[in-house]
Amino acid sequence: MALLRQIRHNDIVELQLARADKRNAMSFAMMRELLAAGRDLRRDRTLRAVILSGQGESFCAGIDLADLADRRNRLFGVWELIRPGQSLFQQACLIWRRLPVPVIAALHGHCFGAGMQLALGADIRIAHPATQLSIMEGRWGLVPDMGLSESLRGLLSADVAKDLCFSARIIDGEQARSLGLVTQVADDPLAAAQQLTAEYAQRSPDAIHAAKQVVQAISERSPNRSLALEKRWQLKLMLGRNFAIARQRAKQPETPFLPRQY
Repeated sequence: MALLRQIRHNDIVELQLARADKRNAMSFAMMRELLAAGRDLRRDRTLRAVILSGQGESFCAGIDLADLADRRNRLFGVWELIRPGQSLFQQACLIWRRLPVPVIAALHGHCFGAGMQLALGADIRIAHPATQLSIMEGRWGLVPDMGLSESLRGLLSADVAKDLCFSARIIDGEQARSLGLVTQVADDPLAAAQQLTAEYAQRSPDAIHAAKQVVQAISERSPNRSLALEKRWQLKLMLGRNFAIARQRAKQPETPFLPRQY
């Protein structure tokens, strides 16, 4: 069953995460579909904009932990962290920055972890005021490794970014807007996104493409180094002693962490 649903309105595509029963938790299969969809859309010269959204009650509640627990997937994940170049996890979230058209994420419900990193890969983020957002990887003893070191650059000051990563704190849409994590809030994020795409479609597609490239170039300093750093640290954390404890604390919060290993 397809984990993404693509709806086309003339030259605008809405790409919906379609695992509503799982709050659109991001599985390995969904990441592959996201990357494939992004590559296909990148080649479409008639395309004017893309809207990323989620079916059901949430945009995306994060990585599918059951999928991540599968031994074959964990071995694949280790390989993705070892091999040169961007991992599947990074590509699935960053491909949207490579598209020559505006990409808008319409956020509602939950936007945690992998969902937050996918949203950060978009050019514009519109959230419902009650949306719950979190850079949540720290709760599981991990580091954000899906392109955040590239996509977050220029959005937040370093101290605010560190605070959100250190704490894995959940904030609402209004707080996210005040910090700069989302572009705007709206009671109907999807309708607001559609209104923006209609406005952008009145401009030259070549000018839009050029503007996207130029503005991104302002903040993209040595992205390859930062992406490689994400991978190295994630591998070390997954092999470390406190990773298992972090997962255990989800059910037994009193479980103490061991002293710092690295």
